Amino acid sequence: MSTVIGLVLLVLLIIFIAQNQAIVPLQYFGWNGSVSLGLTLFISAVAGGLVIAVVAVARIIQLRSTAAAQRKKLNR
Repeated sequence: MSTVIGLVLLVLLIIFIAQNQAIVPLQYFGWNGSVSLGLTLFISAVAGGLVIAVVAVARIIQLRSTAAAQRKKLNR
């Protein structure tokens, strides 16, 4: 079921990118250029997802460390 949902979202994303092909100016840390709007939004979404994933992994590691310390404390 999750594969079907993922494929539907992918198709919707492809349609979104295809419909937003207007060229927009882009300035980023001194770099200037022109990129399609759909591609710019896609890259921004992927970058945001990566930031969220890194924060989530850090939190999971923190929670596992805390749980391990509590288990160790209880076993004494």
